[in-house]
Amino acid sequence: MAKYVLISDTTLSHDYRDFPLLDFLPSAPSDQLPNFIYNYLRGRTPGDATGRAKFAPYALRKIEAALLREYSPEEVVIAHEDSLGEFVDEDTELIGVSTMDPFGLGPLTMSYSVFFQTDAPAFVYKEFQRLLKNVNKARKGKRAKLVVGGPGVWELTVRPEELDNLGIDYAFQGEADDIICKLFEYLTSPEADSPQVDNGFYRGFKTFDSNFHQAWVGNDRFITRYQFAKQYPKLEDIPPIVNPSIKGMVEVMRGCGVACDFCEVTLRPLRYYTPLQVRKEIEVNVKAGINHAWLHSDEIFAYEHGKNYVPNPEALFDLFTTVMETKGIEHTNPTHGRISIPAAYPEMLKKLSEIIRAGPNNWIGLQVGVETGSDRLAKIHMPNKTLPLKIGPDGTWQEIVWRGTYVMNKYYWRPAFTVQVGQNSENEEDNWETVALINRMSNSEIDTGRPFEFTITPMQNVPLGHIKSRKSMINLKLNQSQLAVYYASYKHLAKIARRDAMKDAKGNIFTSLATGTLIGAGGWAMLRVISGICKKEGLDLDKADTWGLNERPPQAPLLENIAR
Repeated sequence: MAKYVLISDTTLSHDYRDFPLLDFLPSAPSDQLPNFIYNYLRGRTPGDATGRAKFAPYALRKIEAALLREYSPEEVVIAHEDSLGEFVDEDTELIGVSTMDPFGLGPLTMSYSVFFQTDAPAFVYKEFQRLLKNVNKARKGKRAKLVVGGPGVWELTVRPEELDNLGIDYAFQGEADDIICKLFEYLTSPEADSPQVDNGFYRGFKTFDSNFHQAWVGNDRFITRYQFAKQYPKLEDIPPIVNPSIKGMVEVMRGCGVACDFCEVTLRPLRYYTPLQVRKEIEVNVKAGINHAWLHSDEIFAYEHGKNYVPNPEALFDLFTTVMETKGIEHTNPTHGRISIPAAYPEMLKKLSEIIRAGPNNWIGLQVGVETGSDRLAKIHMPNKTLPLKIGPDGTWQEIVWRGTYVMNKYYWRPAFTVQVGQNSENEEDNWETVALINRMSNSEIDTGRPFEFTITPMQNVPLGHIKSRKSMINLKLNQSQLAVYYASYKHLAKIARRDAMKDAKGNIFTSLATGTLIGAGGWAMLRVISGICKKEGLDLDKADTWGLNERPPQAPLLENIAR
């Protein structure tokens, strides 16, 4: 049987009916959405005939690939959640669980909790609890150790008591592609229970204070790379996946470098995969029947970028051309990108759209952190996000965002924006600037009369150095301007849901009808609930409805002086 059994947080494995943004559904509080609707909308988690996961989260596929450099496929298994017990026996030494938001402390999850003033567990929390219960049941009476890793481990650092509550032996923090074999061998050896033995690992974790300064905290139950050793794998130490990933995700780069002061990703070094390396992983997914390449990066327009974050068009063209020329690929889209690049380089975006065959029946989704409508906050917290444009000489931040959205929509890209409330030094005027931005764009059209296409999701700012417990965040009280940001955002989302739900729903006629109806009706119902809460808290809804609409959005290209 398997030596190492891997499994992911189950919320990362559902297909969510292949509907845009439904991947965020598990962040909802469980008292705000009926279980039967959640269970329908989350869709399936496919397994194969052997009980293994047919598709797995990309991060877990990377760990699997790294282990397979030294172990056989019989020794390394990514199990389907329903078949976990079939792979765990006396030969199993370790069960590894990858998680994203185990206790519902992530920004979006906490945003719902704060807005609805509820301590009801989010679905992410409930599913993690259920998964760990099943894992512990499968290993009961056996020697297999339970280790949790992934980006959600930071939540264990603020709630370390959960290690005992959930039967977790150890938590690992950080990237592990190059050291996973050594790590697993160590964790399954007697040395792991003797942390005073020098083994090249640090017994503890990294955290951040309120000023985003990194600190190290000793704790025998946590393991990370030794403080003074190499912290991240080099590109050549990261193996390509060997089995298919969920939704055809592949990685094109790691790191970001934009240096927003609320984001830990910016601390990671930039590493770029070559187009041929990307193609190799795409071909793994194509063999499994996937015709879409979902290109992960934290900033796609920073791929091989130049000085001052000027994009490298030729590198981007080469990357996307290689992707689209891969046999079996019909569609592609990147995961994250800055809005300033479409604003400054419309011709580059037009060319990219031609390469990936964007059009009215093939919209390209991209997650974009707008974060605020305020010039002041943008300059304080994310000055590089506007580069190579500069607020002032090249327009206001709102004008840059508006123009970037215009260009994206013109060439059939649909941005999924996020905005924040609760940033350091934020005031009410800043939030009303965000409301103005949302309202103006929600009522804007491109030249052909097509309305702007975008979604926008409000999030509570949750710096790692600030949050100490979920309960402390729930006790936060939103002020009038913060409520207005939530209201304006969900008013627009309801508008988009009514307009686009049916045409974006996938599946057979009955499934697409059910999904489209639920999402369209859900957007309307959500707005009613949010409107009621805002009105109860004293928000002037008429003011929020019209704020900023008396100012005409820009109708011409912003930048005539930018060096192309």
